[in-house]
Amino acid sequence: MTEEGDQEEQAILTWARNYAKKHHWVLNPDEKKLGIVIRGLARNKQKYGEQYCPCRLRSGDKEKDAAIICPCIYHKEEVENDGSCHCRLYFRQDASNE
Repeated sequence: MTEEGDQEEQAILTWARNYAKKHHWVLNPDEKKLGIVIRGLARNKQKYGEQYCPCRLRSGDKEKDAAIICPCIYHKEEVENDGSCHCRLYFRQDASNE
């Protein structure tokens, strides 16, 4: 990855940590899996101009795809009900060790 890509990944990771903290969640404690999601977000931001969820398929319709820009419209309900979001980026604190 380029230096610009590394900076983008670091910026997204910092943003994700702050977002998780604000909601009393944690990021995926598995550093390898966390890195994969962060790299996917950075790659989508560089390629498409938005940090689309790397775990969901884009339709190509910007209006429809707005729903899957991280944090997607589904994440809060998923974390609440399942303990983590679909991408396994955000976890409830009590679910991060399961």
